[in-house]
Amino acid sequence: MVKSMLAALVAVAGLASIAEAREIRIVGSSTVYPFTTIVGETFAAEGNTAPVIESTGTGGGMKLFCAGTGVEHPDFTNASRAIKSSEAEKCAANGVTPLEIKVGYDGITFSNSVKSEQVSITPRELFQALAKDVPQENGNLVPNPFTTWNQINPNLPATKIEVLGPPPSSGTRDAWLELVMEAGCKTYGWVKELKSADSKAYKGICHGIREDGAYIEAGENDNLIVQKLDNNPNAFGIFGYSFLDNNRDKLQGSIIDGVEPSFDSIADGSYPASRALYVYAKEEHMDVIEGMTEFMELYLGDDMAGQDGALGDAGLIPLPQEELDIVRANVLK
Repeated sequence: MVKSMLAALVAVAGLASIAEAREIRIVGSSTVYPFTTIVGETFAAEGNTAPVIESTGTGGGMKLFCAGTGVEHPDFTNASRAIKSSEAEKCAANGVTPLEIKVGYDGITFSNSVKSEQVSITPRELFQALAKDVPQENGNLVPNPFTTWNQINPNLPATKIEVLGPPPSSGTRDAWLELVMEAGCKTYGWVKELKSADSKAYKGICHGIREDGAYIEAGENDNLIVQKLDNNPNAFGIFGYSFLDNNRDKLQGSIIDGVEPSFDSIADGSYPASRALYVYAKEEHMDVIEGMTEFMELYLGDDMAGQDGALGDAGLIPLPQEELDIVRANVLK
């Protein structure tokens, strides 16, 4: 522990000496990436050095962010979920203090091509379609037997189950598992009871994604998923609302539990797959990497994160004004 603290102090000392020569570096979520990119472009247009922004996925971004301090490590990481306790522990072990900045809200959509019919579906049906093993009412598990949607519900399409979705490193996948897969999984009474009796077994059932080709990991490039859905009207994709909103000419969001993904349904929380989006700043870098404070001032300003800001126009659901004021007060001390 002493060794890691000493290494962190040496890194920060070295950072301070050459910080002026280094641009802001940002990694993380592919969902938050477009919003941070808009802020970065505006930041550069105002005469600042353009930040370097990489889409690595939330998990990949946290790994890079928490690895340490110093010029070789990123200053911010985008995240489509809150930091995990295991990630916070890694940050602490490496002398990194993450400053959590909630920047808005988003919904995870289950979308398909406008060339097909819009689907109305429940979390239970989504779980049955995507689970590795499907619970039986007698307390057993069977390998997922469903190959077409209408085998789950006759009202669903008579087409092969084919879903393009995020990989394990993605915060979108983490949120989908917690918000949708768990909701469907818990409709089986005996599985729901496992949560308190055997949380590991419960998670294994509810978070297990099938590996027989029905679920296709499409990487961190949501734009690629959009292209594939446009080319394959029978397939569905899992991604953030902003990508749906920016491709309304090609895509439509499915109705989940009777609620269609929309700006209002995500903002008021009625859409079942609503979630918060974050940017994490490295506190050890704030006073030594030139422009970090100014970058966050721009990000949280009315012109960006406000009710009528540019990020809302790009698909981000803004924080209510009172909540945004609290975030500003906590971040811009």
